[in-house]
Amino acid sequence: MSLPYVGQPGTPTEQLTDGADNPQNGTKPGLDSLPASTADLKRIALELRRQIVIMIGKAGSGHPGGSLSAVEIVTSLLFAVMRHDPANPKWPGRDRLVLSKGHAAPVLYAALATAGYFPKDWLNSLRKIGSPLQGHPYARSTPGVEISTGSLGQGLSVAVGMALAGRLDRADYRVYAVVGDGESDEGQIWEAAMAAGHYRLDNLVGILDYNGLQIDGPNREVMNVEPLADKWRSFGWHVQEVDGHDFAQLLSALATAADVKGQPSMIVARTTKGKGVSFMENVVDFHGKAPTAEQVELALRELIDV
Repeated sequence: MSLPYVGQPGTPTEQLTDGADNPQNGTKPGLDSLPASTADLKRIALELRRQIVIMIGKAGSGHPGGSLSAVEIVTSLLFAVMRHDPANPKWPGRDRLVLSKGHAAPVLYAALATAGYFPKDWLNSLRKIGSPLQGHPYARSTPGVEISTGSLGQGLSVAVGMALAGRLDRADYRVYAVVGDGESDEGQIWEAAMAAGHYRLDNLVGILDYNGLQIDGPNREVMNVEPLADKWRSFGWHVQEVDGHDFAQLLSALATAADVKGQPSMIVARTTKGKGVSFMENVVDFHGKAPTAEQVELALRELIDV
């Protein structure tokens, strides 16, 4: 399987300058590689789900529900869309991924390990003292993590700043921010939405993991944010709504977002909390509760085939 834009330094691209001798991007990894097929992506997603269940079970704490709901979103980005290089995590021309819903760190860690940013055996150290894999993403210790997140509402603001920086630098990288639906209760999300719309940041794509549940219960009961898609449109964003577990829909929406000019894009991805594990699906308790050893075994028996 050839992974697109991952770890295969390609040919030099046209130098982007600010009018002086100041190249921004250098080379673009992997542009000559073939996209992963839907079957490949499904196999990766299945493996990520298994890794999420195992690592949270071993840790005895963590957030399985929102990690499992975001698997297809993160898989699509890292293995079919984004331009990045695991051998050179700080390559200036890379696309940026911000996991604003930082409690879903296990899905990001599983994907980064699978892509080759660090050894898979690191996953066994999740949430352990001294581990590079903390309970929420920590950029100083984990290769591939762009920014430390977990204080809900802040990640999208950081992504806006990254997109603005890219514009000022005349760089052609794109910024992707995965946002939570419960996180959308935070006022800072809407401040960031307003700023992105105002500055017409067409190099910014948000993907909202809309699984309908947060730690205290159903979103509609805790803080009803509907009509959600219309809210994003009112802030000047181009909005698409998709099934967040359907690779064809996700990839089509991401391709459309790449062609949007003059406004940021938001993909509202309808998902299922705990997707892939029957006894976790749509169960609010598994927002932040680790499975027992017995439940890990039950889950792994379900996660055996795509």
